[in-house]
Amino acid sequence: MDNKDVIDELNTLIETCKDGEYGFLSCAEHVKSASLREVFAQRAADCRQACSELQQIVRQHGGTPEDEGSTSGAMHRGWVAVKGTLTGYSDKAMLEECERGEDTAVARYRKAAQKPLPAGVVDVVQRQLAGALRNHDQIRLLRDQARNAE
Repeated sequence: MDNKDVIDELNTLIETCKDGEYGFLSCAEHVKSASLREVFAQRAADCRQACSELQQIVRQHGGTPEDEGSTSGAMHRGWVAVKGTLTGYSDKAMLEECERGEDTAVARYRKAAQKPLPAGVVDVVQRQLAGALRNHDQIRLLRDQARNAE
């Protein structure tokens, strides 16, 4: 894998992190539960930290790091707003949309982890993949609890 491909792959993950950050912040604004607001704010901070780490690696490889999310992420946030309006921004609906976003993040990280990235880079990607899986599992558990509470 040449340096340009490494930078491109990392920039895709940066967009994914930005999408996660923006998505969690958006959901945090709309949930009714204070504890969910805290969870979403922490997940947004985790995404921001992961993004910063990836941006630094892109710079170390001589690239220009992405600093925004993806078009598909923006469309998903738009859908969250529409769904939120239709459901009264229920906590369950916001959790379902966060889980959908985390599904995408996990898939992108898994794809990147399979690429022949340099050793130090693949270590970061695998560590961040583990974090994305933890986020996903936590959000799914909270979503299941919200469904059972109905």
